[in-house]
Amino acid sequence: MTVLITGGAGYLGSVTAKALESAGHTPVIVDSLINGRREFAQRRAFYHGDIADRALITRIVEEHADIECTIHMAARIVVPESVERPYEYYRDNVTKSLELFDQLCSLGRPRVVFSSSGSLYAVAPDFEVTESSPLAPTSPYARTKMMMEMVLHDMSASTDLRTVILRYFNPIGSDPDLESGIYDREPSHVIGQLVLAATGVKDAFTITGTEHPTRDGTGIRDYIHAWDLARAHVAAVERFDTALDSLAARSAVVNVGTGAGTTVRELLAAFEKVYGGSVPINHAPPRPGDAVGAFANVDRACEVLGWTSELSLEDGIASALAWGRKRQEVLGYP
Repeated sequence: MTVLITGGAGYLGSVTAKALESAGHTPVIVDSLINGRREFAQRRAFYHGDIADRALITRIVEEHADIECTIHMAARIVVPESVERPYEYYRDNVTKSLELFDQLCSLGRPRVVFSSSGSLYAVAPDFEVTESSPLAPTSPYARTKMMMEMVLHDMSASTDLRTVILRYFNPIGSDPDLESGIYDREPSHVIGQLVLAATGVKDAFTITGTEHPTRDGTGIRDYIHAWDLARAHVAAVERFDTALDSLAARSAVVNVGTGAGTTVRELLAAFEKVYGGSVPINHAPPRPGDAVGAFANVDRACEVLGWTSELSLEDGIASALAWGRKRQEVLGYP
């Protein structure tokens, strides 16, 4: 199967492209490279451009007429930045996505797997959330994801569009071959911050928020290995029709996580164990838009996609550390 990946030169997009190739599929990449890296698209069909460029999307489909599904991963994703720059987030994540979806429908390519987020969920009493749990996004970034879910449900009800919406939890780790991973010079991701502090690039790792209603006062997250997340996308494109048929839906949401919650302090302890040394820490108030957190109930992913996570928290940490040692060779900076 040939699959179009928007944002396919990014962190998770490139790992997903590798997982598709490993399963015998062919990824075609479109990326603006505002955030993505051209190095991550090497050896793959690659188009440099904007997802809202209808002429470009038309050309891609004309040149790859066997595209059967689109994985839409292109988005701005940094929560504090979304608070500071909401216009850019609504423009790029919502408005441009509308153009993409409408053009895909007009080209007869109505199957879309959409990257959504577990940050949509309201705080649950035990922090476990199902796909039907209440939503209460706390940042412009998260609200763009909720808006796009609403758009996809509405368009799927009135057009040929059909969508599998994957609500990601917290990806960690890298491509198992260490060809791609987190690329920001100073990653906003927690594991990237830990790696920088552990290796001395930063003075300390900052725990933001210590008075949350969790077992140790720090935020709780469901940390899933990037390779497991990529495998979930393979399952979603391979079982696209049967998944929606089993749910009697034209558009459906599926949580993608491990099913286990880990606090920031627990993550720090696991990181130090894998790293084999201590990490200096600071404390600070929660960042603008930060949520207490949640972990995924993943029963639906198992039932309709035949997918479960396979790699551990420690596997993800080890992968992130290995990429931290490798990325200067790939990207030219530590």
